[in-house]
Amino acid sequence: MNLAHLLRRIAEQDPRRAAVLVGTTPVLDYGSWAARCARLGASLRAAGLVPGDRIALFMRNHKAYLELMWGAWWAGLVIVPINAKLHPKEAAWIIEHSGARWGFIAGGVGAELHGLEQLVDVDGADYAALFTDTSLAIEPRAKDDIAWLFYTSGTTGRPKGVMITHRNLMTMGLCYFADVDSIDAADCTVYAAPMSHGAGIYAVPHVMVGARHCVPASGGFDASELFELAPRLGPMSLFAAPTMVNRLVDHAQAQHLGGDGFKTIVYGGGPMYVADIQRAMRVMGPRFVQIYGQGESPMTITALSRGQLVDSAHPRHLERIASVGVAQTAVELRVVDTQNRLLPAGEVGEVVVRGDSVMAGYWRNPEATAATLRDGWLFTGDMGCLDTDGFLTLKDRSKDVIISGGSNIYPREVEEVLLLHPGVAEASVVGAHDQEWGEVVVAFIVPRPGSAVDTHALDALCLGHIARFKRPKCYEFVDALPKNNYGKVLKKALRERLKNPGEQLP
Repeated sequence: MNLAHLLRRIAEQDPRRAAVLVGTTPVLDYGSWAARCARLGASLRAAGLVPGDRIALFMRNHKAYLELMWGAWWAGLVIVPINAKLHPKEAAWIIEHSGARWGFIAGGVGAELHGLEQLVDVDGADYAALFTDTSLAIEPRAKDDIAWLFYTSGTTGRPKGVMITHRNLMTMGLCYFADVDSIDAADCTVYAAPMSHGAGIYAVPHVMVGARHCVPASGGFDASELFELAPRLGPMSLFAAPTMVNRLVDHAQAQHLGGDGFKTIVYGGGPMYVADIQRAMRVMGPRFVQIYGQGESPMTITALSRGQLVDSAHPRHLERIASVGVAQTAVELRVVDTQNRLLPAGEVGEVVVRGDSVMAGYWRNPEATAATLRDGWLFTGDMGCLDTDGFLTLKDRSKDVIISGGSNIYPREVEEVLLLHPGVAEASVVGAHDQEWGEVVVAFIVPRPGSAVDTHALDALCLGHIARFKRPKCYEFVDALPKNNYGKVLKKALRERLKNPGEQLP
């Protein structure tokens, strides 16, 4: 079924229901949103695009993102969302590889893109002209037709195009209700994280019930803006990377605020450390849910519910809040060894998953597809272990595991300990080549403003919590950690810094 039916369904039931806002200003109701998508779809088809063709979106968060997503699906087209912070040359590679015929940009950023039949600035007259055609009937799509061609971050080479189908996104939307949160028509979801990633596809469950969709006036994440919006738009929900959650909590503490107006903050996309989520709940209350997913199974591998996060009476509460929760309803989850043998509870191996949320494969890359999808299972590349209750604790990406003297060291467990120091704002641990040990542990530390962090104190902290061989052999103090636009630390950049000590971090 074409996802566009979800939008049409609400528009038929209640066309005057508020749908899209920019800041606190309503700009579309469901009736006008659906009508614009039908006209946009007609214009794209009249221009020669046919079902299955790709259109690329290289833009920051914008109300047009919602029109383009649903208008493209209406016409049977495929969205290629491109990280707005990529260099135009990187975006051009994705456009060429995906075969996108049209591209959309905002505010002139990306105007130098090439290789497209048409490049449209959504703030210009050419975009407005796309809504003058007569309406198009929704193009029928099979459940396994591609809806969203998402390119991975490419930290180990060229990014791969993940083929996400209409069925994948429908499954993701239904899992939101089963495993993440309830949604009411009076709720509002705010797109503070990039719409080119998970935040954008979380539009699906919110369209399912006819909730409101807010694009911040800033077009991105601003903690003070969100705290101003929440009491005016609430009940307000959002998806946020852990670094964004920390910035929200920092702002709340600095301004002596709670969480008024915030309904739910779903976090994921990187490790959330125990100390950080405990602080977040103390400051903002029980408003948090964790999810774990990948581009290859978006937002849908596990969930750690609000109730599980606040259940401090449970004897394994600390272990549970350090986990990423339990398998979501529509997936099966296992941890296996290098021979694909099922591992018992407590043993670390690769996380594998299967279900209707798992991608169809990689675009034009059968070798990578065969390596990642085996016997129906998605091999995630993440290392973790399951407990006897089914809670999954992630250790690290398999490529980030440090092997020192033949022993595996998982950076996250070292980072968790370093963050216990009150003067440490952020910590990231990587392995450095060592002739004797193979690799040794190096910790990059971002001190809190005004704090002096003593390496002897960090050593003592580590020796009090983890085995001696896991203790960092070297500490690098930096002003900030390199991150992508989703807030994920770029460990590859840290490893490059160690190879080239004079090189500045990006």
